Amino acid sequence: MNNAFVIFGATGDLTHRKLMPAFYNLAHEGNIPENFAIVAVGRRDYDTEKYARLVKESIARHSRFSLKEDIWERLKERIRYFRFNFLHDDYCRLAEYLREIDAEAQTGGNRIYYLAVAPEHFATIVANLKKKCLRTNGGHSRCMIEKPFGSDLRTAKELNDQITAVFSEKNIFRIDHYLGKEMFQNIMAIRFANAIFEPLLNRDHVEQVQILSAETRGVGARGHYYDNAGEIRDMIQSHLLQLISLIAMERPAEFSDQEIRDEKVKVLRALRRYSPDEVARYVVRGQYGVGDDALAYRDEVNVDKNSPTETFVAMKLFIENDRWRGVPFYLRSGKRMPVKATEIIIEFKNAAYRGINAKNNILVIKIQPEEGVFLRFNAKEIGARHNIIPVKMDFCQNCEIGFNSPEAYEKLLLDAMRGEATLFARWDEVEAAWEFVDTIREAWKNDVPPFPNYRPGAWGPAEAERIVAADGKKWLVLQGGENEDL
Repeated sequence: MNNAFVIFGATGDLTHRKLMPAFYNLAHEGNIPENFAIVAVGRRDYDTEKYARLVKESIARHSRFSLKEDIWERLKERIRYFRFNFLHDDYCRLAEYLREIDAEAQTGGNRIYYLAVAPEHFATIVANLKKKCLRTNGGHSRCMIEKPFGSDLRTAKELNDQITAVFSEKNIFRIDHYLGKEMFQNIMAIRFANAIFEPLLNRDHVEQVQILSAETRGVGARGHYYDNAGEIRDMIQSHLLQLISLIAMERPAEFSDQEIRDEKVKVLRALRRYSPDEVARYVVRGQYGVGDDALAYRDEVNVDKNSPTETFVAMKLFIENDRWRGVPFYLRSGKRMPVKATEIIIEFKNAAYRGINAKNNILVIKIQPEEGVFLRFNAKEIGARHNIIPVKMDFCQNCEIGFNSPEAYEKLLLDAMRGEATLFARWDEVEAAWEFVDTIREAWKNDVPPFPNYRPGAWGPAEAERIVAADGKKWLVLQGGENEDL
């Protein structure tokens, strides 16, 4: 647990909105070790005192806890600002400073390098770290990397080659912040700690699985990044394929980080790779236009006025293995949707009773904004002889007064300090996800729909309905939805 945490990009938005509040929250809950230091590396002309004042303001704005002076003072003692241009300055100077920090904080030479910078700078930083800074007296050197990890399989491989030339795979922590969300972590517990669920999650009992990730907001200030990524790379390649791998994987032989990630990779590799004709049949994309009080995507800041970038994707997937063969998996993800919700909806096959076709059982894992589990099952209607009606059980773990669910980055930072890699993407996971997504993007190259094709507040383009309607099904939504089927 003893570490010098070295943050490149320490004056940036990510550090101020997410990392420093997460460190404060960990300190609030007593999860910061005694021998610990944060070295904030930035180009701006600050000293440690000025930087600490700015960090304090960020914590006051973004922490899930109110700021307490005694906790802040203890954290502040561990923060050092080091003015440094990682593109041009001599890394020998940084190496010497880190040796001083090792001695001062007694961190044992253990270091975690967090690259909170643009991906094009990753290779430059890690190459210089190898030359100057990685030699310590027996401590570990770990690297934490923010997404996007490449823009396609080719660039992801190039980046991975550059980083693995410096850090071993076990010391690379690729961040998908969705994996740090409380209910994301809870999926395995819900599956494997409950005999009432796990034996039924297979093709013999499941009718369909739907995964929804909906946002009411547009791209906002992320226009420059998003216009080069789009929904399929920003959300599906990482977050939603991770959800599929967790809900569909086999029970690992043991719950170690390697065994869990082995099973996740098997799911990603079992996804059917589409031909161009299958892409046209099973995948729909959209882009939001102007609304009553909302800009069109192409009018957002730093977005091309003729942008072909999708802000919505719906698709049907096939997992070609013995457990799931024949079960349709449907994904829907987009911006400017009617509600904000991320959830997994599992519909079970019909179970007739006394010749009555009761409604199918439904299990919903709610990831955000509510965190919890919803279950619909059947019971006899009171007073009737044989009438069967659906009844509901709804567990919400973050609805209780005073409940304050940990932020994703808290868990991820703590796990990196412990060397626990389960919630981080291994290279073969990243590789398999890009292989699947690249087949779709390749089919899209010469065929752009007439964008925009949906209004803000709609559930994407009307064409998305054909994906589920072709199988005699409807799109489902629980949180904030008005769907009679749930």
